[in-house]
Amino acid sequence: MKSKLLIALFATIGLSSVFAAPVTYATDANHTFAQFEYNHLGFSKQTSRFNAVTGTVTIDQAAKKGSADITIDTKSVDTGSTIFNNHIQGEDFLSTTQFPTAIFQSNDMIFKGEKPVALKGVLTLKGVSKPVTLNITNFECKKHPMSGADYCGANAETKVKRTEFNMGKYAPNVGDDVTIMIAIEGSKKD
Repeated sequence: MKSKLLIALFATIGLSSVFAAPVTYATDANHTFAQFEYNHLGFSKQTSRFNAVTGTVTIDQAAKKGSADITIDTKSVDTGSTIFNNHIQGEDFLSTTQFPTAIFQSNDMIFKGEKPVALKGVLTLKGVSKPVTLNITNFECKKHPMSGADYCGANAETKVKRTEFNMGKYAPNVGDDVTIMIAIEGSKKD
């Protein structure tokens, strides 16, 4: 009788993990942002960031699938200089009056073992949509040590050519290749 009970218990645990539902995480505004880096006239690599990034990430660990829907407020660009912020927001680059957001959407999360390693999706920037792959360099889901909430966090990056997004001013002197890095943390949505 005891062995039948144990078999039934293990079967139930196994079935519940196979049929586990996808879990959606909403971004934490204080710990989610995007950076971008490019070569400036051969002198240095310039790094700037967007301070306002929102969205959701859905993960189905059992099925090894996931999705992401991330929105970047392009007016939140922060270069460290008010003059340069205005320059980057102008028509030659982000054109934030006409295109106030950049959007990354993916329904193709790639897993290696138990962890996601990439998101294949579409980046829409300055009205142009292009396929990109965000390579996940760090990923962790666990209870938040301070709040006790279910949290996930990740770092991901991709490279794009800014000329492909109608932002070719000063290329190639100012580098065409732009590395985009995203740091994201989010709590489980109820």
